[in-house]
Amino acid sequence: MRSSAVPALPLAQRVRGLEMPWNRVLSSASEPAGAATALGPWHPQEFAAECVETIPEAGGMMVFVFRRMDGAPLAFRSGQYINIDFPIDGPNAEPVSRSYSISSAPTEPWTFSITIKRDPKGKVSPWAHDHLRPGTVLDMLGPVGAFHLADYDRRARFLLLAAGAGITPLMSMIRTVHSLPGQADVVLLYHGAAPDSFAFSEELDFLANVDFRIKVIYCLGDRECGDEWEGRTGRLSTSLLDELVPDANGRQVFACGPEGYLNSATELLRTVGVDDTSVFMEFFSGDREIRAEYAEEVAIAGEIAEEIAATTEEYFESQPAALDMYEPEYDADGPVEAVGAPTEAVDAEAVVPVDAEVEIEVVGVTDENLAEAGPDSASDAGSTVPAGDGAAASAGESGDDDEIAVVDPAALPTVGQGEHTMSFVRTGLNVCVGEDETVLQAARKAGVKIPANCQEGMCGSCKVVKLDGDVEMNHLGGIRAREIDAGKFLPCCSTVKTDLVIDA
Repeated sequence: MRSSAVPALPLAQRVRGLEMPWNRVLSSASEPAGAATALGPWHPQEFAAECVETIPEAGGMMVFVFRRMDGAPLAFRSGQYINIDFPIDGPNAEPVSRSYSISSAPTEPWTFSITIKRDPKGKVSPWAHDHLRPGTVLDMLGPVGAFHLADYDRRARFLLLAAGAGITPLMSMIRTVHSLPGQADVVLLYHGAAPDSFAFSEELDFLANVDFRIKVIYCLGDRECGDEWEGRTGRLSTSLLDELVPDANGRQVFACGPEGYLNSATELLRTVGVDDTSVFMEFFSGDREIRAEYAEEVAIAGEIAEEIAATTEEYFESQPAALDMYEPEYDADGPVEAVGAPTEAVDAEAVVPVDAEVEIEVVGVTDENLAEAGPDSASDAGSTVPAGDGAAASAGESGDDDEIAVVDPAALPTVGQGEHTMSFVRTGLNVCVGEDETVLQAARKAGVKIPANCQEGMCGSCKVVKLDGDVEMNHLGGIRAREIDAGKFLPCCSTVKTDLVIDA
C-alpha cells in the first residue's frame, strides 16, 4: 500500500452572519458598486409575468415558475409574497385576486416561482392546477410583506417552523441561505400530514447533506405511521422543542402554517423562553381580521406601485450612464414586453428518463459480515451502496454488470499518517489516522467532504455508514441506538480502533 503526503486543507472560511448581496452595494455611492441597483427599485410594482414551467410537488402542491414580460428581474426579499389576478371566470370578467408566497430565492431573480396547494373546495387553486400552464400570462403586484429575512444579520441563527403548505416562504429562505456565504445556522422543523406529503423533501435532504449550516427535521404530528417512517412524530410541543432545538431561545423564529398551528407555536415559544420580538409569523389561512390586514397591505402596495410607475422612467434616467443598468423599454402604454424565445407548453408530468443508479460493491464486505453488526445492517448499510463520483474510477471492474462499481479498498491511493487506515469508498481514498485523532479531523485534512455542524456529537449532521471496522464513539445524543446497530456513526466524536471502510 503506497502513501503520499498532501498539504492539510483549511476549513471553509465564511463571513460572519448572513448578508444579502444587495445590502452592501445599495448603501454605496460609488458607481461600480451601484450597478447592483440594476435589479430595479425595491418596492411593489405592477407587472405581467408569463408561466414558463410547472413542477408537481408532494402534498398536492404544484410549483409555477414565471418570468416578467418586460424582461426585468424581480427584486424581492426571501419570505415575501406577490398578489396575482387569476382570470378564472374568463378574460372579460373581473379577475379573482389571491396572494402567494414566493418559493424561489431572490438571488436568482430572472425567474421566480410560487407554490400552490390544491384545495378541492377552493376557487383559485383548482383552476391554477388545471389551467395555469407555460404560456399563460397573469397580472401581478409585488413584492409585498414584512415576513422576510433581514438584509444583514450578524447573528444569523434561525429556527424555521413549517406546517404543510407553510413550507413555501421558508423554502425561499433556505434556498437563499444556501446560495450565500455566511456563518448562518438554520434548523427547519417541518410538520406534515403523511410520510409522502413533505414538499421539496428531495431538495431539502440534498441541502442538509451538502450544507452543514442547514438541518432539516421532519415530523408527522400525532398521526399513525408505519415502521418505515424514520422521522419524528408528535405535535409541536415544548418537550419537542427542548429535545430538537434546545437553543431555540437565541434564534430568530420564522413560522408559517395554519392559524391553529401558529397560535400554538406562539404560546410554546414563549414557554421555552423565545422573546416575542424574535418571532415572525406568516398565516396562509386565517380569520377575517387577518385577511383584512393582508388586503390592506396589498392595497397600500398597489398605491405605492402606481406612484412609482409614474417615476420609474425618471429613476433610470437619473442613474449614471456608466452603470449601464438594465432598463425596460417604454412606450405610451408603459413598459414594452421583452422579446424572447416563445414558451412551448409541455406535459408537466412527463416521465424524464434517468440513468440507472450505480452501486458500489466493496471487496471483502459481505451481507453476512454486515449482518453480524446488527439486525438492520444488511438492509441499511449493505455491501452495495449508491455510488458517488469518487467511486467512478473503480466502476466496471467486475466486467459483468455495468451498474455495479467494485471498489477494492487496498487499491485506493493513501494519504496521511497513523496507525490505522480509513477507506472512503465513495471518495476513492485511503486516509491514515492516529488513535488520538477523530475520523472527521483526519478526513477533512485529506480533503474528504463530510458535512458537520456542531462537531460535538450532538446534532448528527455528520452521520455516515461504517461498512467495516470498529470505532470508539462518545456522542451527546446525535445518533440513535438503532442507527448505531445499523452501522452508522458520527465521525466528529469517533476515534478508530481498527482499520475502517466508510461509505463516504
